[in-house]
Amino acid sequence: MGSAKNTFRAVKGMNDVLPAAKENFLNPAVWDFISEKATSTLEGYGYRQVRLPVVEETRLFARGIGEGTDIVGKEMYTFEDRGGRSLTLRPEGTAGATRAYVEHQFHRNNPLQRWWYMGPMYRAERPQKGRYRQFYQIGAELFGTDSPAADAEMLLMLWDWTQAMGLSDVSLKVNTLGDKESRAAYRAALTEHLAPHREELCESCASRLDINPLRTLDCKRPSCREIVADAPDIMTCLTESATTHFNRVCEFLEAARIPYDRERRLVRGLDYYTGTIFEFTTGSLGTQDAILGGGRYDEMVEELGGTSTPAIGFAAGVERLALLLEGKIDGERGPDLYVIPMENLEREAFELAARLRKSSSLRVEVDVAGGKVKQQFRRADRACARFALVLGETELAAGRGQLKELGSGESTEISLESTAIVDHLLQ
Repeated sequence: MGSAKNTFRAVKGMNDVLPAAKENFLNPAVWDFISEKATSTLEGYGYRQVRLPVVEETRLFARGIGEGTDIVGKEMYTFEDRGGRSLTLRPEGTAGATRAYVEHQFHRNNPLQRWWYMGPMYRAERPQKGRYRQFYQIGAELFGTDSPAADAEMLLMLWDWTQAMGLSDVSLKVNTLGDKESRAAYRAALTEHLAPHREELCESCASRLDINPLRTLDCKRPSCREIVADAPDIMTCLTESATTHFNRVCEFLEAARIPYDRERRLVRGLDYYTGTIFEFTTGSLGTQDAILGGGRYDEMVEELGGTSTPAIGFAAGVERLALLLEGKIDGERGPDLYVIPMENLEREAFELAARLRKSSSLRVEVDVAGGKVKQQFRRADRACARFALVLGETELAAGRGQLKELGSGESTEISLESTAIVDHLLQ
């Protein structure tokens, strides 16, 4: 037995997702459910899955996300490779997706693109429930249109996804950051309101006042929230075109009967956002109530070297979704059939299992550890199999066997023909 000094543990804030996990939200069955519902919903709206590197040049995030953000300033995992290049584990997905969009010339040749992705992100922040140093996101980007219909369609798609997952305690909040002219006017009005209170603001908000005063609206400290409570509403600073765009988005949502609230203090934590922004929240996770969010980022493609191209996207935290689904999804998803070979009949068991897999979508596992029948049935139970089938010389000679349903203990005599077994298991 190894000593404690020779054992290893996962890095703090980075979780294993394993069968029979002690915490149900870290069980693969829950994650598979989330991924399956995302795949069917997003691809049903025309999005195609992309897979992007988890490591990018550091300057991509500094330029794309904004050097004044907490992510770039405090939370990135950055290192120098052997060639002396500064690289960073991606803290979010939009910057990398936009880099790929520009690098592969989509902005010139085929600008309208609908992409979605799922994968790990990394931020060096204090771990807490639902917020980890390695965390997973499902996200999507729609490039190439600035239509308010595109904004509304993304919100409709996300509403459909939450409903497909069975999430009832979900609220949609929307706001707008307007166009460039609107944001400049609002930044000036907000700075004028906040400047006399600089000494009363927390250290982070005081520094944001010079870099991005809109971020003060997102501060959770009671003292700062009190100061911004009567701050100007951005709607008073919107240009006519920005007002028209946001109003059209709201009209589309109302026509689709999607419930929403306009949240005047809603901002996003990254500097690249423009125009429509949104957040889906829940009352079931305490203070960490946001489960997904996003908005327009119409300037990033040009900022990263492409031609001016509007875009909108979202990101959802898989861990937070899994926490909401905890207890609602069966924790284990075992094989449909567990084949128990006797008397050195593993080859025949493998052949039967291969025929069943080939002729159906059944999950079939063959016991390869051997031993007494009782031991193999015990392993079938541990694997959470639905049915077990003992395969011995007698069964092979007769062409029939006993199919046992492990949940009820009920046995049924059945032909060993593939079609008979498939029909019984799928009925």
